[in-house]
Amino acid sequence: MPGIMRTLVINLTRFGDLLQTQPVLSGLRARGEDVELACLDSFQGAAALLRDLDRVRALPGARLLAQLDRGWPMAVAELRSWLEEAAVAAPDAVLNLTPTLPARLLGRALDRPRFDGFGLDDHGFGQYSTPWAAFLQAASAHRGCSPFNLVDLFQRVAGLEPGEFRLRTPGDVAAAKASELLRDAPGQGLVAFQLGASQDYRRWPVSAFVRAGRVIWQRTGRSPVLLGTASEAGLAREFMSLADYPCTDLAGRTDLTTLAAVLARTELLLTNDTGTMHLAAGLGVPVAAVFLATAQPFDTGPYLEGSLGLEPDLPCHPCSFGQSCPRGLACREAIGGEPVGTMLAGYLESKSWDAPDGLGARAWLVRRDGGGFMDLDSLSGHGNEDRSRWIRIQRNVYRQFLDQDWDGRELSWDGPSTAMRDGLEADLRRGALLLTLVEEQARLLALRPDSPVKAKFFVNCQNLEDIFSGNPHLGILGPMWRYQSREQSASMEEFLSLCARYRTLLDVFRRRLALA
Repeated sequence: MPGIMRTLVINLTRFGDLLQTQPVLSGLRARGEDVELACLDSFQGAAALLRDLDRVRALPGARLLAQLDRGWPMAVAELRSWLEEAAVAAPDAVLNLTPTLPARLLGRALDRPRFDGFGLDDHGFGQYSTPWAAFLQAASAHRGCSPFNLVDLFQRVAGLEPGEFRLRTPGDVAAAKASELLRDAPGQGLVAFQLGASQDYRRWPVSAFVRAGRVIWQRTGRSPVLLGTASEAGLAREFMSLADYPCTDLAGRTDLTTLAAVLARTELLLTNDTGTMHLAAGLGVPVAAVFLATAQPFDTGPYLEGSLGLEPDLPCHPCSFGQSCPRGLACREAIGGEPVGTMLAGYLESKSWDAPDGLGARAWLVRRDGGGFMDLDSLSGHGNEDRSRWIRIQRNVYRQFLDQDWDGRELSWDGPSTAMRDGLEADLRRGALLLTLVEEQARLLALRPDSPVKAKFFVNCQNLEDIFSGNPHLGILGPMWRYQSREQSASMEEFLSLCARYRTLLDVFRRRLALA
């Protein structure tokens, strides 16, 4: 009998992204595979929270960087030693979920017969096992254009259907530590507050958390438990100085497993877009998350049905990466603390969400759609806005495009003509015309590779990418086209097949935008 397939999953990212690989690990295990994880040693502790994992191979990232500073031969020797140790029980397959060059190089060095996700070809160019992988990398640069939750993208890159996100239940030791920390917590129940965020501009003000907590305490008798790392302890002290009601400060006092055990003792988490948010979702703790600046709930929101995503009701949100805010970070002040507290108190009392007046936010309820993907329903009357219409169309069309399965499902623009709709239609038309020209030039080059048209062909391929990237609502197609056209360029037949697929995509988008 053949042995069990052993698969190594590479994820060299942060705490939250690492947790979000859980459904992939469970999906591989459900297929009967032995599952290993390669992660950075600084996040090795998070592996204790993951289920369906046979072993962890921690990569000494910080030490490798330090040795690079002293001299690259030392770093190479360190990495070679790690690879030799990994080769003692070499996996049968590698699944790389991190599109960075170091992760791709690591996957290539392991040299396994089956390789999925993000790789490198013999010339150092990116390889993608499925169109979903190319889409995932493009989405990381154009987050505001992605209509899919990252957890679903991970699963589709792995060739899995959407599944359950359920982390390991904290053990007895962590539970006992949590009980000790919460022994004197006041009130009739606990709600968790995560005050920090990865970037300060993505952090809801502490004063807003304080106002929300006051309403929750006054209406329900639940007291806040403040969570965070030691570096976020200053935010907790600020909260304690402003709060005129009971609360418990645990910032900097929990390791990851104890943090999980504390969360499991609470009824709800109010948070920014953080790893703690994903931890709570994986433990089944309802989440109310605030998404500011570049963060939006459609792609990095909690993967737990019934949770809540809040984003400022501002036309500029979400903003693009790498741009200075011309409005003085107005999004941080747009969502009101008292209305959020009212919304959370109502949920604690009735286990249902109701968006109050004056919220200042687009409120979204997390649910699964008919295909099992995580989706959002508007609770605040924003479901018929241009952005919402376009997200629905993208979800429908991209799933068919990426699965290469055009089944004729129709979902069209259901509102009046707007500047956004007209701009989309115009750029789709321009893209379709240019794509036709690229195809004709490609056919000519297939017959005469030395034709003078080659220079124009390369220019037009770049122009097509620029059309996509120049439209804020089509931006994800720019890098998608670049990745896939380069990958298929070795074979003109495959390149022309790719062009045909993109032409179908643009035609379908244009039909969806056509007004009755």
